[in-house]
Amino acid sequence: MVALNKLQKAPPYPVEQALKRLGENLRTARIRRAMTVEDVAGRIGAGRRAVMDAEKGKASTGMVVYAGLLWLYDLLQPLEDLADPSKDKEGLSLQSARERKRVRKRGRLDNDF
Repeated sequence: MVALNKLQKAPPYPVEQALKRLGENLRTARIRRAMTVEDVAGRIGAGRRAVMDAEKGKASTGMVVYAGLLWLYDLLQPLEDLADPSKDKEGLSLQSARERKRVRKRGRLDNDF
């Protein structure tokens, strides 16, 4: 049996709540589409238990199950936005703070262009 890591056993509270909301939203999307758990599991190539765990927001459920469900329900756009580095405002701010402010002359300049 594979041991769960600490993050899967007890994720930070905001992560746990976000996963629960995601699971609830995935369940709502499935019900709105009049699909059963078995239908969904077959379409994404996962087992019933994996789909049910994702709908409960379990941290131990693989990311591929969540991504597969988002794809099936045509809800991948928010995930694609997360993967876009230009939308990482905090990361861009930190990067610009580390960049050099001045350019210093290094060595001799020559006339080769």
